[in-house]
Amino acid sequence: MRAAYYERNGAARDVLRVGDIETPQPRAGEVRVKLFTSGVNPSDVKSRAGVTRKIAFPRVIPHSDGAGEIEAVGEGVSSARLGERVWVWNGQWRRPFGTAAEAITLPAEQAVLLPKNVSMEAGACLGIPAYTGYEGVLLTGASEGATVLVAGGAGAVGHYAIQFAKKRKATVLTTVSSPAKADLARQAGADHVIDYRRESVGERVMASTGKRGVNAVIEVDLAANARLLPEVLAPNGVVAIYGSGAPEASIPFQFLLQSNVALKFFLVYLMEPQERARATAEITRLLERGELTHNVARTFALDEIVAAHEAVESGTAVGNVAIRIR
Repeated sequence: MRAAYYERNGAARDVLRVGDIETPQPRAGEVRVKLFTSGVNPSDVKSRAGVTRKIAFPRVIPHSDGAGEIEAVGEGVSSARLGERVWVWNGQWRRPFGTAAEAITLPAEQAVLLPKNVSMEAGACLGIPAYTGYEGVLLTGASEGATVLVAGGAGAVGHYAIQFAKKRKATVLTTVSSPAKADLARQAGADHVIDYRRESVGERVMASTGKRGVNAVIEVDLAANARLLPEVLAPNGVVAIYGSGAPEASIPFQFLLQSNVALKFFLVYLMEPQERARATAEITRLLERGELTHNVARTFALDEIVAAHEAVESGTAVGNVAIRIR
């Protein structure tokens, strides 16, 4: 089968290769998915570059998210699943074989039914972006009457987080960096959109909340945005944190302490099984009803994987990036 891979960390154009490798066979409890699409997430490009973790295997096929059809099953997996449209999660987490290939084998529970009304491109965006958006909203305890600030509402995760928060009837504020991104955030359902390059985030938040501040923040870049928390967060607030642009961050400790603020860090790869099951059920329900909007910003061919990685790294793709395998 054809696959993209790297054998050392480095820049995309220096280390990524596309070639033929042996097609994997499913072991007991596994399925083999014939992949149609592969999702490219920031964590994928950071892993390839060696920013977040160093290569741990002789060869790595990147990417954790993808979508396709089950074409083979291992012992203990029902043959009724053959031909099933699925999306996959944690494809390359702590293992060398990800979704940037024509096929992947993985535990059967990591291949989730993809409703017929959802495209393969959208299916490749669910594993990390949708799960992260869901978990962030869950950790904030967002509900009717609550106000939530989603940092980066036009991004892959933020776009879903807005939608999940609105499903819980929260009032959603979000930050963006351009009018085009503001339109994307509004399409997702944001009630108040703040262009942080042209407006004061703190002033807009206070104006939109009657000077009370928001009850919760879902944060994509703690290192850059921690300084804003005293300007936007109400007492007893919650900050759900899934990312940072730097390995270390300075936080306004006294404000957080005196305001009884809870900081909740989470890594979507390590969701507890019961949390994962609950998220999967809710995402599936919304997909079946056509109630989730997907922002697939750009698609590339497998041979264009270098350009796909560079688009994610440069931020030129506003939303999800997918690779068409076939």
